[in-house]
Amino acid sequence: MADENTTEPEGVVTQVEIPQGPGVRVLAQFIRDLSFENPRAPESLRGETAPKIDLDVELAARNRQDGLFEVDLKLTTSAKRDDETLFVVELVYGGLFQIEGPAGPHLEPVLLIECPRYLFPFARRVVADLTAEGGFPPFRIDPIDFAAIFLARQQQVAGATVGQA
Repeated sequence: MADENTTEPEGVVTQVEIPQGPGVRVLAQFIRDLSFENPRAPESLRGETAPKIDLDVELAARNRQDGLFEVDLKLTTSAKRDDETLFVVELVYGGLFQIEGPAGPHLEPVLLIECPRYLFPFARRVVADLTAEGGFPPFRIDPIDFAAIFLARQQQVAGATVGQA
């Protein structure tokens, strides 16, 4: 049986053209603001019952003069037991994005859905690490549906517009 040579001859370089089209590039990620409060430590670390945990998510995006975009993902989480605060974490995690392609009405969903999806895993890790360093089990935020948040915001804006008419 003859050997089949499935590799290209030595010295031949094949170049593949990457199509240029719509795209999102993360140029930088950073913590813009971070706060951790553990007001009742060390007593807060000795609980027998599970705390009630609240999570609030806010998104903001802005265009820069250089054509890039800044997107902020703000996560605020608090844990309470018997109406006493155990901890509060406030994190504003930002990113600098270069966006090619989408414009007009298609740009807003990219900024408020896709960009936060890139940032979320890193922000989630910061919150988990911070709560663990505060003496609590790491708080791992469940995945967030940024599309649902975006749609709810659009409906809220549309409802406010209809109410004013």
